[in-house]
Amino acid sequence: MTEVLFYHLQNRPLDAVLPQLLEKCLERGWRCAVQATSPERVEALDQLLWTYDDASFLPHGTDRQSEPARQPILLTIDESNPNDAAVRFLIDGAMISDVGAYQRVIHLFDGNDSDAVEPVREAWRSARAGGHEVTYWQQDTNGRWQRR
Repeated sequence: MTEVLFYHLQNRPLDAVLPQLLEKCLERGWRCAVQATSPERVEALDQLLWTYDDASFLPHGTDRQSEPARQPILLTIDESNPNDAAVRFLIDGAMISDVGAYQRVIHLFDGNDSDAVEPVREAWRSARAGGHEVTYWQQDTNGRWQRR
């Protein structure tokens, strides 16, 4: 069964959290796909992953570039999985129809945005009904993740 994780962002923004989570995935040898809801957001994430840390970068590409299958991290607005990702990150309310195609599916959502919370609640119910292992993580006041 797929592990479906829900990360409730409260004290640190997505742009600070996502690179760290992607680094951990690559350390474990997992290929990743990050699904956003607009080409503009994909472009912004592309820039972020090149510049988020002066001492390093995350190897990645977008599905608009040639050979997306070669990318360890693929940025996309599409549900397809051309890079054979084991981990799927869903941001900005992006959803997929088949979570079972991944080892992990990670929903990152802004808990301070009521419009962002309701679709994630529905995704939680759907994942539980599908028999997937579901976990919920919330940031503490220092930005560390606490399992709830």
